[in-house]
Amino acid sequence: MPYAVCIKCLNDTAAPILKLWDEASAFEVTASMAELNYPPHLTLAVFPDHPGRIVDGLDEVFAAEPKLTIAFDGVAYFDNDLLVLWARPRPNASLMALHQRLHRHIAPALCDPHYREGNWVPHCSLATKVPRAEAKAAIAWAGRTRLDLKVEFDTADLVEFPPVGVEQSYRLQ
Repeated sequence: MPYAVCIKCLNDTAAPILKLWDEASAFEVTASMAELNYPPHLTLAVFPDHPGRIVDGLDEVFAAEPKLTIAFDGVAYFDNDLLVLWARPRPNASLMALHQRLHRHIAPALCDPHYREGNWVPHCSLATKVPRAEAKAAIAWAGRTRLDLKVEFDTADLVEFPPVGVEQSYRLQ
C-alpha cells in the first residue's frame, strides 16, 4: 500500500474547505473526500511502499515545526483520467521550506515524482474522482470560484492509504 506525509487541519479553520468539498462533490458519483475520512490536508510526499528509514527523519523535521497558516485564492484542477479539483494556495515560503526540509531526508527514488522538489504543486484536494462526463462543468466551476480564506494546518502525519490509516502523528507548535 502507498504511504504519504501530510499536514492536516484539525480545527475550525477547516470549515471553508469542508464546504468546498460539498460543492465539488456535486461533480462526482460519490463524494471522494468525505469517503476518504481524513481532514483537509496538503500532501508533502507520496511513497509507493513504506518509506523505511524516513520515519526516523520525521521526528527531526516536525519536532519544532510551527503551525502553518495557508491562504487560498482559487480552485484549480489536474486533468487526469478522473479530474481532480483542488484549492490553490497562495505562494507560501514557510510551506516550501517545510517541503524542502522533509525532502532532505528522502532519497528521490523513494518518492512519487509528482511530489519531488521542483515538481510538487502544493494543493488541497476538493474532489479526486470527477468523471470525464462532468469535467467541463467542473472546470467551469473551478474557473469562476474565487477564494479568500486561510486554513491553519496544525498536525503532520505519516499515513498509509487507502483507506487512510495514521502511522505516526506530530502536533505542530
